[in-house]
Amino acid sequence: MKVIAVDTSTSSGSAALLDGDLLVAEWSLQCAQTHNRRLLRSIDFLLQQAGWSLNDLDGFAVATGPGSFTGLRIGLSTVKTLAWSVNKPFVGISSLDALAAPLCFAQLPVCPILDARKKEIYFALYKQIQCGQLMLQGSYCVSKPERLIERIDQPTIVCGDGWLLYRELLRSKLRKLAVELPAPYHTIRAANVGAMAMRRLQTGEAEDPMTSIPLYVRPSEAELHKQQKT
Repeated sequence: MKVIAVDTSTSSGSAALLDGDLLVAEWSLQCAQTHNRRLLRSIDFLLQQAGWSLNDLDGFAVATGPGSFTGLRIGLSTVKTLAWSVNKPFVGISSLDALAAPLCFAQLPVCPILDARKKEIYFALYKQIQCGQLMLQGSYCVSKPERLIERIDQPTIVCGDGWLLYRELLRSKLRKLAVELPAPYHTIRAANVGAMAMRRLQTGEAEDPMTSIPLYVRPSEAELHKQQKT
C-alpha cells in the first residue's frame, strides 16, 4: 500500500512517502515561511523522485492538530483536495499522537508538548499498554505551562517544540521527573503520520475528506470574536 503523509501543524513542515513498511522518501524543514509557500512543491518533488504519480497512491494522510490554526488549514485543505481529486482514501492523525509515536517502546509515560501560542501549550499523556503501543490517558489539553506540572507525578518522557520553548520553567519545577530527549524527537515526522494512517487504512478506517476538520482543542480567533459579540 502506497501512502503520502503530510504535517504542517507547527513551523516544521514534513512530507513522506511510504510503501507498506518501507519509508521511500521524507522531507522536513524548519522555516518561518508559511507552509503554503512550499507544501505543493515538496509533494511534487517527492513524487517525482520516487517515480510515483498521485494515481499510484493508495491513501493520503495528514496531521490534523492540535497546532497552528493556519498551518492545519493549509495541510488539511491540500491533502483533502488531492485525495478527493483521485478518489483515494484519506486519514487524519492527531499531531500529538504522531509526536509521541516514536516512543511507543518506552516503558515510562510519554508527554508530547506543542507550542499553542498565547503563552500556552498543547499536551497529552500516553502510557504503554503493550510493547509498541501507546494509549492516550485522558484527553488532549491546552493550558498554561504551569498546569502541566500538576499532571506529572512520576518520571515522564517529554518532547516537542512546546517543551523546548518552556524548558527552563518546566525543568526547574519537574527536575528529575522530566526525562529529556535529543533533537530528532522534538519534531513531528510525516513518516510517523503515514505509518499510523497506514494501519488505519489497512483496517478500512478511512475518513470522508469532505467532512474531516482540524483538531483545534481550543476555539479559533474567529470563534472567540463571535462569542464576545453574543
